[in-house]
Order: sequence, then C-alpha cells, then structure tokens
Amino acid sequence: MAYTEETAHRIRQTLVDKGVNFTEKKMFSGLCFLVDEKMFCATHFDQKRDEDLLLCRVGLDVYETALEQNDCLPMDFSGKSMKGYVYVTENGFKSPKELDRWLQLCLDFNPLAKKSKMT
Repeated sequence: MAYTEETAHRIRQTLVDKGVNFTEKKMFSGLCFLVDEKMFCATHFDQKRDEDLLLCRVGLDVYETALEQNDCLPMDFSGKSMKGYVYVTENGFKSPKELDRWLQLCLDFNPLAKKSKMT
C-alpha cells in the first residue's frame, strides 16, 4: 500500500473540519475514505508518475466537466477508464481550497452513490 501520509492527513482534516463521519480502508493500492459505507475518495502514490494522486468519486454528471481541468485524469484501473471516478494530480489539490473543492464534489455525489460490494 503506497500513499503519502501527508495527503491522507489533509483529507482527514478537511473531513473533520466539515463535520463528516468517515472511515478508512486500505484498497486501490492506497488508502480509501468511506462516507456512509460508500467509497468517497482515496489517495495513492503513483510510482509511474512519481506523485501522489487523489481519487475522487464525482459521479457521471460531473465526470466530463472534471476531466476538462488540467490536473484531472480519468481513473484508469487495469486498462479501462471507470466513468464517474477521476484522478487529480498533486498540482490540482495543492492548496486547502483546491482540496476542499474536490472533496466537496465527492460529498455532493455521495448520497447518490451506490454501496459497493468491495466496502
């Protein structure tokens, strides 16, 4: 499991500041955060890119718009993009405001998300 503890701490702190109840689980080669027992976001260190990535579950309605941003990539897990999920590069969540914006997109989608059998 490769992830940067600093990024995990920043995610935790942002969720605590928002008053969000969450749990953590190691998966997707990193650390996932769950809200209402649903995968919400994750962080992992991508060795090919040599940077920490933020995985955001934003849903289909926001997916295409999110991908238009420079620091956003489709989640490509095992050679196939998973629509509704995006990776944000380190540059895209450097500031607390940027991280908060991405996590808020995840929070906005969370009530609509279905629980996964993985969680």
